[in-house]
Amino acid sequence: MCGVTQYPNSCYSSISSLDATNTTNPEVLFKLSLRVAIKELSKIADELPAKLLAGTNDTRVRDALIVCQGLFQDAVDRLNDSISSVEVGLQGEKLNDSKISDMKTWLSTTITDQETCLDALQEINSTLLENVKTAIQNSTEFTSNSLAIVAKILSLLTNFNTPIHRRRLLGFGGKFPDWVNSGERRLLEESNPTANVTVAKDGSGDYTTIKAAVAAVPKKSETRFVIHVKEGKYLENVILDKHKWNVMMYGDGKTKTIVSGSLNFVDGTPTFSTATFAVAGKGFFAKDMGFINTAGAEKHQAVALRSGSDRSVFYRCSFDGFQDTLYAHSNRQFYRDCDITGTIDFIFGNAAVVFQNCNIQPRQPLRNQFNTITAQGKKDPNQNTGISIQKCFFSPLDNNLTAPTYLGRPWKVYSTTVIMQSEIGAFLNPLGWKEWVANVEPPGTIFYAEYQNTGPGSTVDQRVKWAGFEPSLTADVAGKFSVESFIQGSDWLPETNVNFDSSL
Repeated sequence: MCGVTQYPNSCYSSISSLDATNTTNPEVLFKLSLRVAIKELSKIADELPAKLLAGTNDTRVRDALIVCQGLFQDAVDRLNDSISSVEVGLQGEKLNDSKISDMKTWLSTTITDQETCLDALQEINSTLLENVKTAIQNSTEFTSNSLAIVAKILSLLTNFNTPIHRRRLLGFGGKFPDWVNSGERRLLEESNPTANVTVAKDGSGDYTTIKAAVAAVPKKSETRFVIHVKEGKYLENVILDKHKWNVMMYGDGKTKTIVSGSLNFVDGTPTFSTATFAVAGKGFFAKDMGFINTAGAEKHQAVALRSGSDRSVFYRCSFDGFQDTLYAHSNRQFYRDCDITGTIDFIFGNAAVVFQNCNIQPRQPLRNQFNTITAQGKKDPNQNTGISIQKCFFSPLDNNLTAPTYLGRPWKVYSTTVIMQSEIGAFLNPLGWKEWVANVEPPGTIFYAEYQNTGPGSTVDQRVKWAGFEPSLTADVAGKFSVESFIQGSDWLPETNVNFDSSL
């Protein structure tokens, strides 16, 4: 059991300490490994940030620790979700591939949450970084061990019969997923659903700010809560926390309903907290809206949207910024018919995310800077995360783009990014990709690849020669990054609102 993990010694010692030697049931052993991780991480979430906050008056450090506090709490929730899922198997019901995918996702997010805390401390060069890294080492290892067990052992024990709702569904013609009840089907069928609340700057709605409407959303709602945001520019920073489930927010068009903010790293905000719009609660759906961070290139990291919402969808939306525009932080996400602009690492994070039919538009950065469209942050080889860009269009935002521009650079040791079936303009540097550290080839553990792209920038003859880069994938491997395989999209995408291609 522990032999499949990254940290077999900690796996064996932690599970053995729970007197687990009298069972060979892998689900029981997996549950025990989760309990060890939960115990360790709960203690950290309850004690560590508060203790460190009490010991510093440095504003930047305090802000970073507050980020850590929220991330640790979220990580504990994801572990508890996982243990609830495995309880099904222990009660006699077979774990299926859907539940396995859920657990892979939530355990991947738990690791990402802890790593994001370290990123927040590292970007301000905090002296606390090594202390926190040491403090969370056990919880990170225990979580990694649990992820390895579910990925390499439990996955092999599941019944992989494809349920009816996993049929390939294209466009508007498919069967509704089982999770959509009859009332919600009617709601999703409407092009402009009846809103629970309406936001309007002119006072003609229920609220004049999006924040106020979000505050009205019930906690952990199992049914869809719809917010209509009327045309206008809303100058506010909006957060839908982890308790805001199944929210649908739609505007009057991505150029008409705009959420605008300007928080940025240079002025003292951690990158994670710069988002104009941030969502964490599961099942978020945004349609016909624009999200902007107006800080500008000189303010460096400045996020327009951050999503950590599992099974989140963004349809006909725009994301406008410079560095770090779109933070696909964690969990499963889908973007369709969206416009994304930026400069350095402007699509980044460690979600399992698919972009389809989107316009991806680099723009001119500061003098002497280069552009990197993606920066993927996978740390653990068993995380089911990565950036998949399929059937999209890469072109400059305007005609003055002269900076060297690349498809992306690997942020972490297992970074994973695939560009497939997309049209790439002539602006792209022929190397295609950029190393994270100048003149240092990334490790062979990364997975970067291209598949059947077109356009003058798609020629792979002069691409980088990294060990971890594949200039021409096979169809079988590329298929693993489709909506169906990578994010289990046919289980949860609301077909009547979002066209999607489930396969290549």
